[in-house]
Parts: sequence; C-alpha cells; structure tokens
Amino acid sequence: MPIAVVFLAVLPVLALLGRLEWAAVWLYAGLSLLCFVLYWRDKRAAERGGPRTPEARLLWLGVLCGWPGGLMARRLFRHKTVKQPFRLLFWCGAALNLALLGGWLYLRAA
Repeated sequence: MPIAVVFLAVLPVLALLGRLEWAAVWLYAGLSLLCFVLYWRDKRAAERGGPRTPEARLLWLGVLCGWPGGLMARRLFRHKTVKQPFRLLFWCGAALNLALLGGWLYLRAA
C-alpha cells in the first residue's frame, strides 16, 4: 500500500513541476477511487453471495490508471490477495501502466 500512496503523492508534484498534465493526475485519482470502490463492492458481494464484479473489469481498470486504488483496496480489504493468476495479472497491468507513463514522461522531456 505505501507504493500506491507514494505514487499518488508524486503525481501532483510532477504536475506542479510541469512534467505531467493535471488531467493525468485527476485521471489517476478518479480511476483509483473507482477501482477502490469496485474492489470494496466485490468483497462485500463475495461475503454476502451477491453479484460479483468481473475480474477482467478490475484488471482493466488497473491498467487504465486505477491500479493504485486497486492495490490499496486489495490490502485494506484483503481481497484478491491469494488467487495467484489474479495477482500476477494485476502486477503485469500495473507494470504496463507504469511503463506507458514512464515512456510518456520520457517523450515529453525530450
């Protein structure tokens, strides 16, 4: 969870320094919040036997900038932390997102 908190704290700093657009900061914040809520709802549904959020939706939201919220929710709610295929795909999605962000920042600096 500290990784996600530090990452989300660094984004506004990058925006203040002019290295990142504020739209990207808000995109990460908004999708992280959405991802966090969906993990919470899915955990509740799992405990109560209600309709679940498809894993593919959670994973794609992570790739699309929501992984910090997903990571915080996974740790806080202890949800989707044991199932190995999901864990691997989650981290692959986060790594893909970070690689795309890093490439974008590199191209902007050039």
